[in-house]
Amino acid sequence: MQTKAAKRIAVSLIALTVAGGAQACEFKIGAAGPLSGAATQWGMAIKGAAEFVAAEANQRGGLKVGGETCKLQVVSIDTKYTAEGAAAAANNFASLGVKFILGPMGSPEVTGMKPLANRNKMIMFSDSYARDAIGPRWPLTFHMGPGPAAWGDPIVKLAKEKFGIKSALTIAPNDQAGTDVAEVAAEVYKNNGVTTRLEYYQRGTTNFAPIVTRIISANPDVVDTVSTPPGDAGILIKQLRQAGYQGVIGRLGGPGTEEILRIAGGKDVVRNFYWFEPVYIDEKVRKLQQDYRSLLKAEPPENNFFYLFVAGGRALTQAIEKAGTHKDAEKVAEALRVLQVSDPNLGEGKWIGQKTYGIRQELSLPFGIGLIENGEHKPDLRVEAPTDE
Repeated sequence: MQTKAAKRIAVSLIALTVAGGAQACEFKIGAAGPLSGAATQWGMAIKGAAEFVAAEANQRGGLKVGGETCKLQVVSIDTKYTAEGAAAAANNFASLGVKFILGPMGSPEVTGMKPLANRNKMIMFSDSYARDAIGPRWPLTFHMGPGPAAWGDPIVKLAKEKFGIKSALTIAPNDQAGTDVAEVAAEVYKNNGVTTRLEYYQRGTTNFAPIVTRIISANPDVVDTVSTPPGDAGILIKQLRQAGYQGVIGRLGGPGTEEILRIAGGKDVVRNFYWFEPVYIDEKVRKLQQDYRSLLKAEPPENNFFYLFVAGGRALTQAIEKAGTHKDAEKVAEALRVLQVSDPNLGEGKWIGQKTYGIRQELSLPFGIGLIENGEHKPDLRVEAPTDE
C-alpha cells in the first residue's frame, strides 16, 4: 500500500512525463532555395521567411497539433538554382523526416524537386513561373504566388500609359526558368497591342555585348528582364546604358530592385523602370519588418518575395493545426485547399490556378507595381489579389 508521500511522488513523476512529452514534440520545416550565385537574394528570402514563421510560432508557445504542442525547427539547404541541387535537397529533407518545405523558387529547382516531394509525401510551396509549376499530377505542390499571366496585364497597361511603349523585347536565360516566363510575359504584351520579340542568353553570362548590340539595333521601346536573376539584370542594364540604349526597362518577373540599381549604377542610370512587386509595402507590412527584427535580432531579407513566403508559411502552419497532424502531408494538403487565407500583414488571399494549371493550389495576394520615372522613385501602386476566373 502506497503512502501519501509515495503517491505524491508518483503523481509528480506522471506530470513531469506528460510535460516532458509535450515539450518533446518538435518537427522540422525545410527552406529550399539558392543560397549562392546570382539568385542568392531569392534563397535568402525563403530562408528568412521560414525562420520568421518558426520563431513566430515558437514565441506563441508552439503549434497546437492534435493533443500536442509542437516547436518548429528550420532546415535550410542551398539548391544552387539547379534541378540537381533541388533534387539533392529533397533527398536530404526526406532523410531528415521533413514533410513541409518552403521553396524552391526557380523552375529548374521545382522541376528537380517535385517528383521527389511527391514520392516522399512532402508538401512544397514553390514560386516558379514554369508552365507546369503546379498541376493535378503534383497534388502536394502549392504555388506561393501567381505568375505574369495573372498580374501582368495591369503592369503593362501602366507602362503604356506612363511611357507610351509600342514595342518590347523580353530577355531571359535560355533554360526552363527563363523561357517559360518570357513566353508568358510576351503574350501579356501582345494582348495589350505591344509588338514583342524574345531574346535569350546563357545563364551565368557576364558579358552581354553581343546581345546588347542586337538590342540596340532592334531599338525596342522597352527591354523587359522578366525572371532574369537580379545580379544578371543589373549587369545587362548597365551595359545597355553604356552602349547608348535610351529606352525603358521593365521587369515582369519579380523584384530585386535594390540589387539591380546597385549593380546598374543607380536610379539616374536606370532612369525609367517599372516592375512587379510581390507585395504592396504599407504600414502593416512594415510592422512585419519590425517583428522580424524583434524576433530574430537581424534585418529582414531585402527581397520582397520574403513577405510572400511568410504568408505561405503562416498558411501552412494553420493547415497543420487544422489537420491535427505534422506527419501526414496529404491531410495537411486537404486542409490547405479549403483554408481561408487572411494574412495579418498582407491582406486577403485567394486560392486560384484552375484556369492556368488545372488545380486551385495557387495563393494569390494583393501586389504592388514599382515605378521609377525620369530617375525618380515613385510610390508603389497597390493592386488587389488577382484571380484567374
